Amino acid sequence: MMLPHSSHFPRLRVLASTAVLCGLLAALPLQGQAAGSGIVVDGVQMPAWIEREGARAEPLAPGTALKPNDKLRTGSGSRLLLRGSDGSAVKLGENAEFKLDRLGMQKGNVFEAAMDVLQGAFRFTTDTLAKHRQRREVSIRIATVTVGIRGTDLWGKSDASKQIVCLLEGKVAVTPPGEAEITLDRANQFYQREQGRSEPVADVPVEQVRIWSAETEIESGRGAVRRGGKWKVVLGSAESQDDALKMYDAARAAGYAASISPTAQGDKRVYSVRIANLPSKSEAESLATRLKGQFGATEPKASL
Repeated sequence: MMLPHSSHFPRLRVLASTAVLCGLLAALPLQGQAAGSGIVVDGVQMPAWIEREGARAEPLAPGTALKPNDKLRTGSGSRLLLRGSDGSAVKLGENAEFKLDRLGMQKGNVFEAAMDVLQGAFRFTTDTLAKHRQRREVSIRIATVTVGIRGTDLWGKSDASKQIVCLLEGKVAVTPPGEAEITLDRANQFYQREQGRSEPVADVPVEQVRIWSAETEIESGRGAVRRGGKWKVVLGSAESQDDALKMYDAARAAGYAASISPTAQGDKRVYSVRIANLPSKSEAESLATRLKGQFGATEPKASL
């Protein structure tokens, strides 16, 4: 079987039962449930957006608690890290689309959740200890392929014509439409479906796994924002609120979570447009350099 090039992939459909993603989705924010027992945005390598029902798309910021029907979208060069309350994670690569469909408790105290990976590279990692704490029915839809997950680490990628599932740890049952179930039970096995046809299961070389995995990892030195980050980038300041709003609106429309901070300077009020939550001075400086000349930001600066 030909190993697919890392730039060509699928749309996939995944149905995960009670094994993987338990920790990740153990406490997604149900109606009336206490805050802090769900899944939140932990890191964003911008640009990225969140779309909620009845509202326009907004730039995605670390610390955002996700809700049912939220749709997340990443842009070119972007990465996204979502973290469950127990440390489980969902990672998305660039130009990805991800949606949370339904969340709720069913009869027998069974937790049910459904999510769609509509496009792009993704990775799911689940705490192996958390998966036994509660009965769950968690489904992941990735186009037409159904994957029953009984492992703890899975990578995949999807586009309009190809589906990839690469098992990193555990066991996965792949059920293509109209075909018999296919089992992946060794690390670095992968399944591929292209143009509606399944390819034989094959092993992926370790080096290719590293390349694929890098597609969903936040990159050092790219100015990614993180939950709890103390540094910020000041894009610019203006005495006119309208001028500040122009920069603010342009940055947010482009997928950067900017905010406006008014401050008094003598008898004047100055409006600063900022991007917060940078984890270090070096990351803030990297983002400032990358955004120079954009949104009207002529001399963006890193600041505490």
